[in-house]
Amino acid sequence: MNPRPNKLKVLRWLPNSWMMTTGPAADAALYLTFDDGPQERHTSRLLDVLARNEAKASFFLLGEQIEKFPEIARRAAAEGHLLGNHSYDHPRFTRIPRITQYSQIERTEQLLSAIDGKREHYFRPPSGRFPLSLLAHFAVRRSRMAYWSYDSLDYQRKPASVLIETMRRDPPRAGDIVLMHDDSEATLEALEVLLPEWRQAGFALRCLPEPSGA
Repeated sequence: MNPRPNKLKVLRWLPNSWMMTTGPAADAALYLTFDDGPQERHTSRLLDVLARNEAKASFFLLGEQIEKFPEIARRAAAEGHLLGNHSYDHPRFTRIPRITQYSQIERTEQLLSAIDGKREHYFRPPSGRFPLSLLAHFAVRRSRMAYWSYDSLDYQRKPASVLIETMRRDPPRAGDIVLMHDDSEATLEALEVLLPEWRQAGFALRCLPEPSGA
């Protein structure tokens, strides 16, 4: 299990104005991010865990999940977490027409704006896959994608003990954007252990900086 695969090293060469792959590192912060919510069973409990550990995070939400559980999305925003766009229903963007890609993003943008009142949100492509034409589209619009620099690999559905061991063996570093998901019991269990450890190590746990047009 490698939290830093080679593709992440390649993406870091892209201009930060197009694609955010790391956050500001000067003040020893980690930037926790959670994809695929809001989820009925797990997101509220995750918000409780974050609150207990004085941690802020960024939630990359699916439009169809916002429609199902708007109150959970509103709670995340009200508690100071950042909301981001993860498409409407998580298609593989390299396999759908360009017009459908734009529709997926815009439909979810409208739902997000209705929740937090912001005009612009970071976009994270489902599964991290996207065509270069979409990156060019964002560059022309002066909008930004948000990727990650540290992959927790929690989507592999390993037990919490394995997640903890992996992240202790090769821990995140200051400025890392940490990819996680809020649809897993193992992720919640791992965070109960790791968040206090990261805070004790001197890390601030923050959401990503606001997009310039928010």
